[in-house]
Amino acid sequence: MIQLRLTDVDPRALVAIAEKLVVSVSVPVIVHARADVALAAGAAGVHLGIDDVPAVELRRVMPPTFVIGASVGNEADLSYTRGANYVGIGPVFGAGSKLDASAAIGVTEFARLARLAAVPAIAIGGIEESNCRQLRDAGAAGVAVIRAIFAAADPERAALALSSAIGS
Repeated sequence: MIQLRLTDVDPRALVAIAEKLVVSVSVPVIVHARADVALAAGAAGVHLGIDDVPAVELRRVMPPTFVIGASVGNEADLSYTRGANYVGIGPVFGAGSKLDASAAIGVTEFARLARLAAVPAIAIGGIEESNCRQLRDAGAAGVAVIRAIFAAADPERAALALSSAIGS
């Protein structure tokens, strides 16, 4: 799955970018925080942050196959994921790619929150090939990465190594 996260792009341009991405890749495309853009572009779904429309509210008006993901960083936020197909939990480790990220929660807290989540848990924040197995063992159904692929000398090789390390 690819998440399109362009927070400073106007909606028309974002739809155009998302449409091009959807037809260019063979994996589902999820649009960050913009269900309207995701629908307009034919994307698979949306990923919501804690300040976005609650997943349960969005679920009422979206097609049944529309994928909804939600990010959380603590137990109190888990109620917000009701109606979501998956939950992103983190940041597990320190992440340098998101300026507004919270403090790292660590693997033990990730594992606890993953057990409490009613849907598959995706580890977010500071994920590298070297910590994927640890996260899988802690209950991660998958991982979300930026730096581990885009900062790699060979992004395709890095993506394959991550996929192998997490076991998907």
